Amino acid sequence: MNSTSLSTSKAIAATATVAIVGRPNVGKSTLFNRLVGRRQAIVHDLPGVTRDRISGRADLTDDVSVELVDTGGLVPGDDPLGLGDQVFLAIESSDVLLLLVDGKEGLVAADEKVWATIRRYGKPTVLVVNKSDTLAAQENFSDFYRLGITHQQLVSAEHGRGIAELCDLVAELVPAEAAPDDASESPALAIVGRPNVGKSSLLNRMLGETRVLVSPRAGTTRDPVDSLFEWSGQTYRLIDTAGIRRRSQVSGVAEQVAVMFARRQMERADVVVLVVDASAGITTGDLSIAGLAWELGRGVVVALNKWDLLSDESRQDLEDDWPRLGELLAMPPRINISALSGRRVDRLLPAVETILERWRIELSTSEVNRLFERAVQAHQAPQHRGRPWKLYYSTQVATGPPTFMLFANRTLERSDTYRRYLENRLRAELELAGIPIRLVIRKR
Repeated sequence: MNSTSLSTSKAIAATATVAIVGRPNVGKSTLFNRLVGRRQAIVHDLPGVTRDRISGRADLTDDVSVELVDTGGLVPGDDPLGLGDQVFLAIESSDVLLLLVDGKEGLVAADEKVWATIRRYGKPTVLVVNKSDTLAAQENFSDFYRLGITHQQLVSAEHGRGIAELCDLVAELVPAEAAPDDASESPALAIVGRPNVGKSSLLNRMLGETRVLVSPRAGTTRDPVDSLFEWSGQTYRLIDTAGIRRRSQVSGVAEQVAVMFARRQMERADVVVLVVDASAGITTGDLSIAGLAWELGRGVVVALNKWDLLSDESRQDLEDDWPRLGELLAMPPRINISALSGRRVDRLLPAVETILERWRIELSTSEVNRLFERAVQAHQAPQHRGRPWKLYYSTQVATGPPTFMLFANRTLERSDTYRRYLENRLRAELELAGIPIRLVIRKR
């Protein structure tokens, strides 16, 4: 990307950040889920399941909330994929660290190496000894004093024991200015697509920092990673998701769980950026993901990535194939980009802003009635058993996506051609290309 591509954008952070660190498979993701109050991180017995930083808001007390960060297992030494770099980035940007250890196993050399590695950052640290529900953890607790960490807390991340005490302790250590942030009010933008189409590269390009691990290996990103991002005065919550693939192509339990979470990320998004590998063309997997986004009622912007790799012939083939995807999503904005070089990435956010504005459109009841009256006058509904369909009254009942309730002499099936006509007519009148429209038709 050139130097002016996103000159008005920047990544932002919460007022206070707490990172959970430790060697692999000590329960970091379980503790993270316990503290944020929902199952966001993937929990599995396989070491190394958590790879990227995962963040979420944790309410420690009534007065103190923090941005909690879960990290991958830290293994000092050989690190070919750069997984440790992600942990160090989290440590550097955090105000307090939670060093999690397995109380059942007791103090091991790997714990000592991790502490030796992170203590040089000089961050306030709480030693959290997990699995307090076991007798071994209770008996081994005193062994951890050898690390010389002042603040210690025995907990059971799985069962919740000692969590309240841990929250009180951490609340005392975070900076005094820590306060609940309003990030939850920011529109959520989910970056979705098949595995290895360049989602993480695009997120990194948009953020301008290495926030998400990028690897040519399909499926490297497994956990959802939220990042706050400000552009042109608007704060967005960017959501990077694991590649969604057909069930027959999923390998391993952790991957299956990651697919489930990726779908959930779309549910909590306002707008979706569907990343398509232009060099592979429009695939059935792309169409499936697009269909899911449409079914969930999300506004969509399509990013055709790796466009610079196409020959003239391949570009023409893609143009010929585009209507399959475009018609499914009611002709959404489409940007031909290269996440690697930054080509046209700066055009994505203006398109997202336009889609978000249209997705949230709100009309008065009088406007809605006039729109539908004109539509009915322009094209009368076919009769059913000798009776014409008659519209009595209409009103908008929701935004995001725009949802309208119509009262008529009879309902119309979802597959009814006249219902589709009304949706398309309304979309054309209001210039809602790429926006799903919901019609709820009630018999009066």
